[in-house]
Amino acid sequence: MRLFPRAARPRLAAATVACSLAVGGLAVPLANAGPRKPHDLKHQQQQAQAQVKHAQHDLDESSSRLRAAQAAVDTAVRELSVARGELQAASARLQAAEIRDREMQQQLEAAEERLARAQSDLAAGQTALADQRFKLTDTVTDIYEQGDPQLLAFMSLLKSQSTSDLTRQEALNDAIVGREARAYDDLHAAEVLLQVRENQVQEARDEVEVQRQAAADHLVTMERLHQDAADARDKVAVLVETRRDRRADAIAARQADLKDLQEAKRRENHVKQLILAAARRARGGYNGPTNGLFIRPVPGYVTSPFGYRIHPIYHYWGLHDGTDFGVSCGEPMRAIAGGTVIARYWSDVYGNRLYLNLGQINGKNVTAVYNHATSYRVGVGQHVDQGDVVGYVGSTGWSTGCHLHFSILVNGTAVDPMNWLP
Repeated sequence: MRLFPRAARPRLAAATVACSLAVGGLAVPLANAGPRKPHDLKHQQQQAQAQVKHAQHDLDESSSRLRAAQAAVDTAVRELSVARGELQAASARLQAAEIRDREMQQQLEAAEERLARAQSDLAAGQTALADQRFKLTDTVTDIYEQGDPQLLAFMSLLKSQSTSDLTRQEALNDAIVGREARAYDDLHAAEVLLQVRENQVQEARDEVEVQRQAAADHLVTMERLHQDAADARDKVAVLVETRRDRRADAIAARQADLKDLQEAKRRENHVKQLILAAARRARGGYNGPTNGLFIRPVPGYVTSPFGYRIHPIYHYWGLHDGTDFGVSCGEPMRAIAGGTVIARYWSDVYGNRLYLNLGQINGKNVTAVYNHATSYRVGVGQHVDQGDVVGYVGSTGWSTGCHLHFSILVNGTAVDPMNWLP
């Protein structure tokens, strides 16, 4: 269990991130160090696996309610991030659609202008054709008022007295006939131009219809995109509120955990005073080397060592005041040396915990502490011998899985248990 230090300093990294970096750091030398012996590779693999387990077991340092609250916060943050991304994408699509809408509006206006010009040109062409028909009527009428051109040409041939008269008369007749032909040609040209303008008007109308239909279809798209953007904004707003509520729940859970930690600290201080009082009264004890003096409390790997680190949820720099052993629930926990049970109680933080006083060793009082047990077999005041079963591994208190959080206190202060264990 990691305790809050008096001057806890927040850190920005989480233990899982630190673990990832540590595992990554192990991979680099493996990639560059050349051939390794099988036992070296296996050892490094075990180290990497242990690092991962350390990060996981650091999560034990909080209550289930805080873990649930923090998980809810993390989920809300992820969902909000996704929702904001969706809103950004919806806004981008809407912005692109609005740009396209303006372009289509300009195209429709241009098509309507072309239609208006074509209709104006058609009206002018119709007027010009009417004028041309009127002119043709006047021309033909004027020509025929002077007589049938063909008949006049024939009579002129009969009246011709000389070759020059005949030439002049033919030129005059040609002029009369050409005048009529030009009048008809002008009328035909006006009719052809009018047909072209009618075709232009129809083409312009078709283009306007296409543009209007496209604009109508795009309007449906715009309405859908506006709705998508509105839905995305509403979703973000709801998730912002949800994140706020979940953070409030997490804060409340942290406050409750802090209260539990304070109570656990108070109980620890009380036991520490008992230890110090016993140390003052103690006489004699063991003096000599400690190597091989103790046995391990349980078998299994160390999943989280003693030491200072960043808490993955609280983000404070604190002491993990013991060594975690990963073992199954129900595994017997044994006395590492002969001693007397001086305390046994329930803690919301440590679950079932037991203090086994081992007496004076090299002039210092040594106590073994067993935490998170399913149950204990010994009571306060009872003496046990080395190897006796004192209880069974569990997952009580702040724990996410079966393990033993084992501590050693020297004169009431936590030290690294692995310096005392084989």
